Amino acid sequence: MKLHQKIILVTGGNSGIGRGIALRAAAEGARVAITGRDPDKGQRVTAELEALGTPTLFIAADLGHEAEAAGVITEVIKHFGGLDIVINNAGAGTRRAPVEAADGPAARLHKLMHANLHAAYHVSAFALPALKARGGGSIVNISSTAAMHGTWGNYGITKAAVEALTRSLAVQGAPFGIRANGISPGWIETDVTQGHPTVDRAASLFSRMGTPDEIARAALFLASDEASFVTGQTLIVDGGMTITDYPSQPWLDAVGAWKLFPDLP
Repeated sequence: MKLHQKIILVTGGNSGIGRGIALRAAAEGARVAITGRDPDKGQRVTAELEALGTPTLFIAADLGHEAEAAGVITEVIKHFGGLDIVINNAGAGTRRAPVEAADGPAARLHKLMHANLHAAYHVSAFALPALKARGGGSIVNISSTAAMHGTWGNYGITKAAVEALTRSLAVQGAPFGIRANGISPGWIETDVTQGHPTVDRAASLFSRMGTPDEIARAALFLASDEASFVTGQTLIVDGGMTITDYPSQPWLDAVGAWKLFPDLP
């Protein structure tokens, strides 16, 4: 188990991708702390983890507030005696940080910055000394392919900022043996994507959404010692979605010229 006895904090670990990361970390032998803003969801995931025999801690917090982020790190260290890995997964999109019609430009941006960039920044700031005290550690920030797509507006802006934060953390942490990397998921099947129009070829090259566990496996590879010489990178995990040009596909299908090998269907 590549995370045997490691102490890991998964922010936003009470649902979706965060829950998937927490469960996979438990399977890899870690001791797991999770945060979330919904105590009921947090307790349900805590019960799942404890059923696996995993030492677990849930802390309710809104990490966009500096004091609450500081309190989370303090509580994790108090409970487990240290901290080895941080997964900055907590965040919100347009459904969970909705804007009002009357909101001006600053308010619209702030709501998503608070949930996405500020949360990751605050947690990382208070986690760095704790990781340094352990002789090193790892931070993994969960971004989004929305950072590359202008259609996502302020959400994409904040996720691009998270990727810039990842690179800055890598430089700041390197002298102390602390690595920082990111994961940029594409369409992942969670409670947030439920009710989305029928998923077809456009979701990925595999004609489906990804799963939280597929993101978890990639994130925990970067968090583990198996990625000991990897830092400052953001790994795209989207089933090939961002390498495609879907509007051209019907024409290319008709012509057939896009296929490298004629014997493939």
